Formats: sequence, C-alpha cells, structure tokens
Amino acid sequence: MAQVYLSLGSNINRAQHIRAALDALAGQFGELQVSRVFESEAVGFLGDNFYNLVVGLQTNLPVGQLALCLRGIEDANGRLRSGPKFSARTLDIDILTYDHLTGIVDGVKLPRGEIVKNAFVLQPLAEIAPEVPHPVEKKTYRQLWDEYDQASQKLWPVEFIWP
Repeated sequence: MAQVYLSLGSNINRAQHIRAALDALAGQFGELQVSRVFESEAVGFLGDNFYNLVVGLQTNLPVGQLALCLRGIEDANGRLRSGPKFSARTLDIDILTYDHLTGIVDGVKLPRGEIVKNAFVLQPLAEIAPEVPHPVEKKTYRQLWDEYDQASQKLWPVEFIWP
C-alpha cells in the first residue's frame, strides 16, 4: 500500500463539498488522516475564500488510477473544467505525494509544487505528517513549515465537523 497525501479545496458551497469529498474518500479508501480545515483567500484570482485541508490515506491504486478516481469525485461534486485554471471551484483534489515518488508518473507531477509554495497546503500537511520528509527537499514538513514565510499568505483554522 502506498502512503498518499492529497490537498482538498473548495470555495463554492465549501462545507458541503468538503464533507462530500471526505465521505467519498473514506468510502473508497477507508481510514483517513484529516488535518484541520483552514480558510484562506483565493490565490491567483479574485474570488470567495477557500476551505482547504490535507488528507492522508493508503491505497494500492497506481497513480494514474488514483488521479482518475479523484477526478470522478470532483466531477460528482459539480467541478467544471472549462474555465480558467485559477477560478472558483466546487471541489479541487490534488495528489501532493505518492510514497516518495518523484517526477512525472502516469501524467501526474510528483511531488506537487504547491507543497512548498502555498501555506494552505504546507501548514495542514505539516500538521498531519510533521516528521515525513519531502521527497525532493529532504526536510520534514514541520521543518519546511517552520522555515516558510508564514506572514505571506493569510490562513486561519475554521470550525469544521466531519465524522
């Protein structure tokens, strides 16, 4: 089984879509590691604030099949793909890491670059996997978060209940 970390985000009916995604992921993969949910301003465009979190899970699906499964969950939650890359969305699920794989695997770039660029990815990842090393940077996620310019992006935890 591969250890996988995913980032989830939504800025349209946020709580509804995040809960639906967590339900679908738990139904497909079983036990999940779930970070707190954080609210952040939209990055790359003007829009409503996002809810973001990171989920850890184990799977025997290869990267390409996992990506298709996640795309199906996004689609089931009304994800539209015809707009610009940086735009409002019902649900976004990205594979951050898949074990310690690096490079392009089944069309997916691993690890995802947003890990070290966006607080809304790095902080929740450091929360659930503090001692796990980044496959390229070779520093733990806690170290990367401690070194991150935490004033550069506004981010705050929100009360969010999921079973």
